[in-house]
Amino acid sequence: EFERAASLRDRIRGLTHVQGSSRINLDGVGDADVVALHMAAGQSCVQVFFFRGGRNNGNRPYFLTHSKADITPEEVMASFLAQLYDDLPPPPLVLTSHEVPEAPLVAEALALKAGRRVELHRPQRGDKRAVVEHAETNAREALERRLAESTAQGQLLEGVQRLLDLPDRPERIEVYDNSHIMGTNAYGAMIVGGPSGFLKSAYRKFGIKEAKAGDDFGMMREMLERRFGRALKEDPSRTGEGWPDLVVIDGGQGQLSAAAAVMEELGLHDIPLLAMAKGPDRD
Repeated sequence: EFERAASLRDRIRGLTHVQGSSRINLDGVGDADVVALHMAAGQSCVQVFFFRGGRNNGNRPYFLTHSKADITPEEVMASFLAQLYDDLPPPPLVLTSHEVPEAPLVAEALALKAGRRVELHRPQRGDKRAVVEHAETNAREALERRLAESTAQGQLLEGVQRLLDLPDRPERIEVYDNSHIMGTNAYGAMIVGGPSGFLKSAYRKFGIKEAKAGDDFGMMREMLERRFGRALKEDPSRTGEGWPDLVVIDGGQGQLSAAAAVMEELGLHDIPLLAMAKGPDRD
C-alpha cells in the first residue's frame, strides 16, 4: 500500500513540524503574506500563508506548470506575485522564499494597487525566516503529493487504454449525464478528467431547451449536439486541446445509440464512445 504509506508519511512529517514549532504566529507583525516556492519536474507549488494582525489566518497552495524549460525560481516568484495580487489586495509586508527580480518596481506596483507602501522582503534569520521555511516545507510536500497522485492517475489511464484497446492513453475523458425533477428543470452535465485528475474548470452544464424532460435519449442528443457542434465551429480542424480522447455516457444501449448517431452526423465517429449502464445489482 505504497500510496497510503506516502500519505501517512506526509501527515507524520506535518505533525512533527507543527509539534516542533514554538511559534506559528508572527509577533510584532500586523498584516503580512508569506509566499514560498518549491519546483520539481517542470511544476511548481507556491504556498501562501496569510497573517492578519500577527495571527495565521490559514494558507493555500497554488500549482503551476511551466512551458519554459529553463525558467528560474526567481522568475516564477515575480510572475506569481503579479497574478496573486491581481485579485487580492496586497498587505503591507510580503515575505518571500526567493529574491524577486526588480523587487523595487514590483513593490511600487503593489503599493499603487494597495494605496499605501508595500515591502517585499526575503528574510535570512529569525522568526520571519522560520515561517518562510515552514511554508517552503508545505510547498515541497504538497508538490510531492501532487506528483505522486499524477503518477497513480497515469497508471489508471494506461489501464483504461488496455481495457478498451484504445490506440493511445486517454489524456482527456468527458463524461455526460442528464437529469430532471419530476419532468421539469431538465439539465445535462459534462465532467472532465485527465492525467492530473478531475478538471473542474472544464465542467459544463446544459439547460435542455428542446428535448422534453424525461426523454433521456432526446436530452442526450441535444447536449452532445450543442457541445460538439460548437466545438466544430470554433475548431473545425480539431487541432486544439479541448477534444476528448474518450466520451463516456451514463446510460444503456438506448443512450449509447443516441450518442453514436449524433457523433456520426457530426463526422466524429473516430472518437471512442462508451456507455456505462447499471447492472443487475445497480452497481
